[in-house]
Amino acid sequence: MTDAISSILSQIRAHELQTRGPLAEAPAGNAIDVGGAGRLGGGSTVAAPGFGHTLANAIDKVSQTQANAGSLQQAFELGDPRADLARVMVAMQQSQVAFRATVEVRNRLVQAYQDVMNMPI
Repeated sequence: MTDAISSILSQIRAHELQTRGPLAEAPAGNAIDVGGAGRLGGGSTVAAPGFGHTLANAIDKVSQTQANAGSLQQAFELGDPRADLARVMVAMQQSQVAFRATVEVRNRLVQAYQDVMNMPI
């Protein structure tokens, strides 16, 4: 299950890089760039998307994947010749994996929240 989480994190990072554009400098690997996030050579700052924005985009992508799989399934059931069984099954599996990964990320976030809330002061 760790590989699945690593895969999702790499997809989120790739999506974040796409959102920033080609001129943004990304921190290397797992580094967190606190002070200079999104700085360009001229010293001006570019507003980098936050965690909430990135999470919302990832959830929207899962929703789009599920909608795509549903529309392919419906087209197959209606006899559309462009919707072959293999494409429908692959789309359904992609949708299922994306949803499971989203649920797993949610479970991890809830667990982290509970751990923080249970910390002694």
